[in-house]
Amino acid sequence: MTKMSANLEAKKQVVSDIVEKLKNAECMMVVSYSGLTVEQVTELRKLCRESNVHYCVLKNRLVNRALQELKIEGLDSLLEGPNAFVFSEKDVTAGPKIISQFIEKNKLTSLEIKGGLMGTEVIDVNTIKGLASTPSREELLATVVGCLVSPLSALVSVLEQIAEKKESAA
Repeated sequence: MTKMSANLEAKKQVVSDIVEKLKNAECMMVVSYSGLTVEQVTELRKLCRESNVHYCVLKNRLVNRALQELKIEGLDSLLEGPNAFVFSEKDVTAGPKIISQFIEKNKLTSLEIKGGLMGTEVIDVNTIKGLASTPSREELLATVVGCLVSPLSALVSVLEQIAEKKESAA
């Protein structure tokens, strides 16, 4: 096998991996990262890993090929310059939250959200910022549980008070 065909096979495998990441992602973001220090990138990758979010630098051309395979259009203008790609598989808000908070915490201008996908729909920066401010699935579930438990605990409290009054009256 020649070096050229080995390289082509490697690129086909990378495109195939990107296709799988796109299929499994609830949300994918394109971020421009030029100017980040190695320490900042390392910290950002760590934060992403802790939340089951994949942060990776990929060749724009290969991402574009993967998008074409999936018949997804509308990201061409974002796939220019040095980009990183953030894939949120389980929670659509996880990636946007991590990146937005990281930018805010470190007051960065070198990390910029360009846009992305939610499922197969192209989303803009404002939509991503909206996702970042939306409570996560776990936070929403905790709120629902809290709403369900609150009336029950109030009922238990009232029943205990009635039982105490009956005992003291007897």
